[in-house]
Amino acid sequence: MRSRLTSVVAASVAIVAGSLALSGPAFATEPIALGDTHVLDASDVLNDAQESSLDARLDRLTEDSGVDLWVVYVDDFTDPSGAQQWAEATAERNNLGPNQYLLAIATEGRAYYLSSDSSGPIADGTITSIEQERVFPALSDGDWEGAGVAAADGLADARAGGGGGLVWVVVIVVAALGALVVWALVRRRRRAATGATSGRVEVPLDELERDAGAALVQTDDAITTSAQELGFAKAEFGDSATVEFEQAITDARTSLERAFALQQQMDDETPDSPAQQRAWYEEILERCRTAAATLEEKGDAFDALRDLAKNAPEALARVQQRRADVGARTDALDARLAELRSVYRPDALTTVADNPAQARDRLTFADARLAEAQAEVSAGDGTGAAVGIRAAEQAVEQADQLQTAVEKLAADLASAERDGAALVTELEADLAAAAATPDPDSRLAPVIASTRQNLDAARDVLTGSARDPLSAVNLLQGANTAIDGALGEIRDAQLRADRAERVLAQALLQAKAQVSAAEGFISARRGAVGATARTRLAEAGATLVQATQLQQTDPEQALSLAQRAAALAGEATQRAQSDVGSFAGGGNAGGGGDFGGMLGGIILGSLLGGGGGSRRSSGGFGGGFGGGSSRGGRSGGSIRRSSGGGSRSRRGGGRF
Repeated sequence: MRSRLTSVVAASVAIVAGSLALSGPAFATEPIALGDTHVLDASDVLNDAQESSLDARLDRLTEDSGVDLWVVYVDDFTDPSGAQQWAEATAERNNLGPNQYLLAIATEGRAYYLSSDSSGPIADGTITSIEQERVFPALSDGDWEGAGVAAADGLADARAGGGGGLVWVVVIVVAALGALVVWALVRRRRRAATGATSGRVEVPLDELERDAGAALVQTDDAITTSAQELGFAKAEFGDSATVEFEQAITDARTSLERAFALQQQMDDETPDSPAQQRAWYEEILERCRTAAATLEEKGDAFDALRDLAKNAPEALARVQQRRADVGARTDALDARLAELRSVYRPDALTTVADNPAQARDRLTFADARLAEAQAEVSAGDGTGAAVGIRAAEQAVEQADQLQTAVEKLAADLASAERDGAALVTELEADLAAAAATPDPDSRLAPVIASTRQNLDAARDVLTGSARDPLSAVNLLQGANTAIDGALGEIRDAQLRADRAERVLAQALLQAKAQVSAAEGFISARRGAVGATARTRLAEAGATLVQATQLQQTDPEQALSLAQRAAALAGEATQRAQSDVGSFAGGGNAGGGGDFGGMLGGIILGSLLGGGGGSRRSSGGFGGGFGGGSSRGGRSGGSIRRSSGGGSRSRRGGGRF
């Protein structure tokens, strides 16, 4: 859905559509239409020379690097009000593609975000670094033009040095039909871009009808071709290795049947309104795009297996050596865990308590697959060996993760002990300050009593031979927050901010430790862990990112978010442990290495589908295992949008 501008600023944008120059009080601005230049200054923070200079720099970026960057200045973000959401809504409204980026800056709201597509040529981590290391310093200094130049320089450097970017691999199975649909989609996007300067222009209904018809034909052919490829894949790798691909074809066929039903509904004798027809044509196009992307993703897994089969002896030797290296470290894991048990109480080690046994199960599973692969390689059957080699490789990597998690937890526990000692000192000072603070209404008295109680309980688990420093730090942080809140009602806001800054670093470390422990536990047992635990972990990670972003500008809010992230990570671990317990108790505990493989999520079907990462289709409707893509840029004074792409959901940006 595209937002319509309702303010005076919006009217000016629709008329001028280029370099806006507004004065007066700050206006909240909805997502806007980009013009035929790379700079849109709706906040009037640039003079003519600065705007011209910045636009020239962005033009050079396009010419030299093959990526586009738009820089938009508004007073504040609204509908949506978040920097990330506003930038992504603007990118969506203007049909920005994988090679196209948008830097949105709220000059009065003091917020910014660099919008990027997850399937673009520059990795999300690099985009975040550009924000934090280049754009943020310029904005903090009030250098509005410099912020845009810094973003352009960062993108240019990332492209010149690889920037952790993606390697684009396009396999065209049905080239002629694919070109037809890509041509139709590009034509639609160009028409939409032409009208972007005056607001949203809908694609004519007759053009939508032609595009939908072409998509139906192309997707039907793609499913037919994929079904033929499925037969070849079964002959190559066996039925067990093609389960996910077969399901993908079934899902694509179901989606196509729904699309045909919509087309039939428009072809019957009952008249349909233009709005109904438009909605149904758009749904047909979306269903066809989804079906094509799913088929391409599953086909890519078989392409990878075929590549592995071509070099099966070398791949087998590599995985065998890796298994030997990991196995040598696994032998020492029991002793390391016993050492930790002599110091820490069992509750502190629950996330890694069975890691040695789980690691051995993964290696047993890997040994069986490697033996099968060795026999097939000896027989000259590289294709038969490929599936086993891939399964063994993932099992060995999971065993390594299980080992690493033990050492990571040991380091986190040692760090928590140091943090706990510092918090004890901090709380003792807080208690002394609270005792010296006038309290005529006795508001501090109950807080002081509960803080002393928590302090004593934390001391008990910070010393002795049964320590639990992570839970101690949780107690101390809770007590610290409570007494800080009570003191804050009496003291001024600056004192509270200073106090939050002092404990924030510890809270962030604590949250990172608990998120890391939960990630390690869930990752190694993902075959048994359900959606609730994964959701809590995802929310914990997102909350931790927010806390990190706010630590300089709003330490109190950052502290609250860090503590919430730690709590969510703890809940994720508890949920995951419950899931694993139910999984083992349901009759699946036997089976040795095979059970470990199941618990770790190493199922041959998942290796060829959802278990091995994700790849988004870059546009078009590829038949069989193919697809298509186009590249964004500028030409003739108008915006030319890239087709397809991934998602614009990277967390980043922030306040300045």
